[in-house]
Amino acid sequence: MKIKLLAGLAMSTMLFGCANTADLEAQVSALSNKVDTLNTQIGAMRADQDKMGADINAAKGAAMDAQQEAARANSRIDAMASDFRKK
Repeated sequence: MKIKLLAGLAMSTMLFGCANTADLEAQVSALSNKVDTLNTQIGAMRADQDKMGADINAAKGAAMDAQQEAARANSRIDAMASDFRKK
């Protein structure tokens, strides 16, 4: 009697497990969509980060050029000032 009850319970459990596969597949599909969306967002963020890195490097180069030009202008002004004092 107990064996029949256990067998019936096991079969019910198996049937119940099979009945929920559609719900499980829907959840897996939803999670897959979320993962795809996140991958797309990560790709966009990486592209933005690469662009910002290039912009930063360009800004550093422009700042270095401006600093060198300012130093050159200062040395010209100093040379003009020293010539002016000598006269």
